[in-house]
Amino acid sequence: MTKLRESVGGAPVLGIEYHHRLSVAEAASFCQRMPSGTLDFLEEPIRDETPAAYQALRRMTDVPFAIGEEFASKWQFMPYIEQGITNFARLDICNVGGFTEAMKIAGWCEAHYIDMMPHNPLGPISTAANLHFAAAVPNYAWLEERTTDYVFGPDMFPEQPRIEGIGFPIPTGPGLGVEFNEASAGAPFEFWEAQHLHRRDGSYTNY
Repeated sequence: MTKLRESVGGAPVLGIEYHHRLSVAEAASFCQRMPSGTLDFLEEPIRDETPAAYQALRRMTDVPFAIGEEFASKWQFMPYIEQGITNFARLDICNVGGFTEAMKIAGWCEAHYIDMMPHNPLGPISTAANLHFAAAVPNYAWLEERTTDYVFGPDMFPEQPRIEGIGFPIPTGPGLGVEFNEASAGAPFEFWEAQHLHRRDGSYTNY
């Protein structure tokens, strides 16, 4: 991370996601090995079930946190907002209860100077919903997307949001801006498994 920051300079936003793989001590050690200002955010280095663990980690590093992609309601966000634990809300509009719950959380975050950084791995409908959400709130930071040339199933979704430059244009047509090819839905379904990672002792760990 230090070498990468030296290479790209201070302008690009640089963050990393550990997807809950670390302990408090491991996450603190990782952050403390880098000069202050190397990372713009650290996403979910430890599990989020215990806000007190994040509070302990908060006291051990000044790197901003991005937390919340697994939260299913405003109530799960509550301690992270009210106690100032997170700096970016990783809200997933498909998990958290749709537009109604997402707007409540966004307003709550705005009052606490927390920007929205939505989780967005679920396809073009999720992306389109996030674009409408982004256009409706003032405290929007960035939207997760795989690459600038990524298109999700173009045969199944001939019309879908596409990045232009470094952002998405706001949809101007009716609906969400997604068209679905129903004929393509008859193809056989194929299961997909995420990569399975293991610890040094052979035990399974989160991906």
